[in-house]
Amino acid sequence: MKTGKAARRGQRNRRALALASGGVAAILLLASLLLWLATPGRGVIRTDDRIGGPFSLIDDRGNPVTDQSFPGKYLLVYFGYASCRDVCPATLSTLAASLDRLGRKADLVQPLFITIDPTHDTPAVLRHYVSAFSTSLVGLTGTDTELSKVADEYKVVRILHREPGVASAVTLDHSSVLYLIAPDGRFIAPIPADASEMVMAQVIARYVS
Repeated sequence: MKTGKAARRGQRNRRALALASGGVAAILLLASLLLWLATPGRGVIRTDDRIGGPFSLIDDRGNPVTDQSFPGKYLLVYFGYASCRDVCPATLSTLAASLDRLGRKADLVQPLFITIDPTHDTPAVLRHYVSAFSTSLVGLTGTDTELSKVADEYKVVRILHREPGVASAVTLDHSSVLYLIAPDGRFIAPIPADASEMVMAQVIARYVS
């Protein structure tokens, strides 16, 4: 009897976790879509000076990096984590392909991958991870406080999930949007993570000059 009750409790916990994850996914998708509506060709074009801001982090080679470390470059910023199984690798692959489409304009763009998992994403881990996608992609990490500040500046939603009874089973849900930042630090346009490489390249090319 106890075994049956335990099994039913486990099933209820798994169902609750699945429902919660589904709700979180819907919220994050909505957040991405709201930003997408601000993208040229999809609705009202707006730049929001409340998105983005100065940062001081560590790059994937262990060097201090700030928002001023890439003079004259447009920053293409994406938040994620190296152990992400689906959205992050798919987005970074598309990002790399879109830069290839840009030709010489790609030289004016600096893509940045900022981790939301500083506990596991050391500089060495990030270097190995980002190098699999593009030689121009730079991974950034820092302390919990530093990364939380940057994520808040970019309005990034992050939600930690732990599977009941399994301490090591942790996943991170996060809003999935690329942020195009002008050389003077202004937020220019959002690009949804599920955009095709062609659309991604077109949005970037519209602003980069």
